[in-house]
Amino acid sequence: MKKILYIAASVFFFYSCTENFEEVNTNPNLIDQISSGTLLNEILYNMSNNNVRNYYDITAELMQVKLPYPSFYGGRHRYEILDNTGNSQWNASYKWAKNIREMLSIAEANPNDANYKAIGLTLRAWIYSNLTDSFGDIPFSEASKGDEGGVKPKYDTQQEIYMTLLQDLEEANALYAHDKPMLYGKEILFDNNTRNWQRFTNSLHLRLLLRISNVYPEAYTKMVTLLSQEDKYPIILDNSQSAALKVTGITPNLSPWSRALDFSNGQSASAFFVDHLNELNDPRLEIYATEAKDLEGKSIGYVGIPSAYVGDNSQFKFSPSYMNNKQVVAPMSIPILMHAEVEFIKAELAQRGYFNSNNAAQYYVNGIRSAVSYVTGKEVPASYLEQEKVKYDGSLEQIMLQKYISLYFTDFQQWSEYRRTGLPVLPTTSSMLNDAKMPNRLLYHSDQKVYNPTNYSEASQRIGGDNMNAKLWWTN
Repeated sequence: MKKILYIAASVFFFYSCTENFEEVNTNPNLIDQISSGTLLNEILYNMSNNNVRNYYDITAELMQVKLPYPSFYGGRHRYEILDNTGNSQWNASYKWAKNIREMLSIAEANPNDANYKAIGLTLRAWIYSNLTDSFGDIPFSEASKGDEGGVKPKYDTQQEIYMTLLQDLEEANALYAHDKPMLYGKEILFDNNTRNWQRFTNSLHLRLLLRISNVYPEAYTKMVTLLSQEDKYPIILDNSQSAALKVTGITPNLSPWSRALDFSNGQSASAFFVDHLNELNDPRLEIYATEAKDLEGKSIGYVGIPSAYVGDNSQFKFSPSYMNNKQVVAPMSIPILMHAEVEFIKAELAQRGYFNSNNAAQYYVNGIRSAVSYVTGKEVPASYLEQEKVKYDGSLEQIMLQKYISLYFTDFQQWSEYRRTGLPVLPTTSSMLNDAKMPNRLLYHSDQKVYNPTNYSEASQRIGGDNMNAKLWWTN
């Protein structure tokens, strides 16, 4: 019962929506009676919180969305990956994957918990796909088993992990029982709507299949199957069905930034990101960034600082656009997998000739409409879609630019899609480290060298060394 006591102690706040919250908190004997639902909200909140913080700290810098300013040398925007850069993702993923393992164990023992098992499998695929996409080969099949003696787990290959996750998502889709109620209180992602959970499951399945499509040709056939059988494989069809965690600002569901100023202070928007949004007259820009000012304090519109700029900051005769901290003041939303991403997946498949090739332009426009309305709360202006730089020109580059913008705030997805496609093309400078090559991965947690040295060494040798340039299985 030690593992249950440990897990239960951390989840009481998020169990407060259930009728027996008061009883559980006043009667410690009920700790042994936790359900699969008890663990759900804590997992959802903490992993979403962790992922958006790592978007901000890692992805947004690598993908030239923002950068610390001033920044004379080093930094992730200059491709500096340190031993500890990935530690928070490693720690959080394994912490909450352990709770998912417990959730699945409880659900499998109860025939009425099929929906919770489906959700657990989906969340496991979400967490481990991000983890393996960040590090490559990782502990998986033997991970999170410290209570069973598995404190030195082997590292599974990325291919093995992906094959298991795809099977899990297939199983999860078949498990959903919409006629069975969610018994253990309200969950905070879909408010117990199992149909939306199923749509998330299958949309995540699409994401993972596309991710490995360069090395797993069967992925295209399976994606077409998923998209062609709505009755069997429902997917996200609009923003109301998107997987986005609503942060209310009511304790304990608080913003990942306890002080909004920490989001903007010393954090300039990148010129690459701002320039593209300016060129497109994009209505999202005012949400993402503040206006720049000249030396007299007058507004000069939106102007970013080049990522990995060369020289000191005296060359910039203005105060740049900073990250707009209003977007992290609750109520706010943390995207996990949005409708726009599904539409851009369709657009890419159509552009490549695998699925409804005549509809590529429509899927592309659908993605833009959904992405803009999610951020601004308004329909995209017709004038935006009529611009020459926005009109679909048949290229993958155009699809991927809009997808890149739409993946703002979404964990590691911009970086992962860049590593898969090389798009959008990012400028380089002479101050970039690593010969100005985009890092392929983060470095393993340093604790692995101490506590799991044999398996760490074997995995490191297998991938070509524990360095940022080691290739992932699916990378372009």
